Amino acid sequence: MLWRRLDAPGHDVCRLDRNGENWQIDGAAGFRHDDGRIAQLHYRVRCDRAWHTQWSTVRGWLGNEQIDFSIVHDAHGAWKLNDSPVPDLGHCVDLDLGFTPATNLLPLRRLHLAEGEAADAPAAWLDLDSGSLVELSQRYERRGESGYWYTSPRFDYAELLEITGDGFVSRYPRLWEAET
Repeated sequence: MLWRRLDAPGHDVCRLDRNGENWQIDGAAGFRHDDGRIAQLHYRVRCDRAWHTQWSTVRGWLGNEQIDFSIVHDAHGAWKLNDSPVPDLGHCVDLDLGFTPATNLLPLRRLHLAEGEAADAPAAWLDLDSGSLVELSQRYERRGESGYWYTSPRFDYAELLEITGDGFVSRYPRLWEAET
């Protein structure tokens, strides 16, 4: 997938691979961050066959700052950021890298919502500004073959996401759009 950012200059590209019983997303994003700094980030997210996040890495730079995050989600539900335990996220099974639409694929594939069904999907969200992992409340409601109503109260965001047949977001109103 190749996306163009809509709210600021930027692009993101990723690829989904099956690796034995696991799934892996590899990608890279270059964009102007909310505070004006330029970012270049490479990311990798590994999931089990049921789309539960196992681990992720995010490396690159944000302005003059080096970025090097290692995120682990173990079989007991515990999250670690750079080997430090992150409490209060045990109920989250998805990782959300807020700088890319690629990680929306994880809950969309995991939930398997039928048309008209909805589900909360709280995620462990990587906050680039603070360098922390925090809970991101979000909800998906399937509204047709390729549409999901998505809400994220933290960002006062509620829009209809358009999805490809593979489950990637092709249109993320006001934020991202897939390049054809």
